Amino acid sequence: MTDKQKPDACALCGRDEIELTKHHLIPRTRHKNRKNKRDFSREEVRQRIIWICRPCHNNVHSEITEKDLERNYNTLEALQAHPRIQTFSVWIANKPSSLKIPRPRQNRRK
Repeated sequence: MTDKQKPDACALCGRDEIELTKHHLIPRTRHKNRKNKRDFSREEVRQRIIWICRPCHNNVHSEITEKDLERNYNTLEALQAHPRIQTFSVWIANKPSSLKIPRPRQNRRK
């Protein structure tokens, strides 16, 4: 999905009328990684993005490490299947866009 294809709703929680941010399914910090270069074409790395709201974006980065995002959650379907991402997405789906959510701790590992 490219900038020109920016949707009206968050790809994870489905909320609309909210500002969306670009999430790289293959994190930019991992683009120069040797395994990344072997597994993905440069074009694929640049184009594999989704648009999600800021609370969902913060949640993704607090729950999953960059390395895990690159290797195991590099598609929308895989990300949606993650149990804690699912739980958060369901919870926030009916919350108003004005709701302020504290920024979670980064890269929790369990």
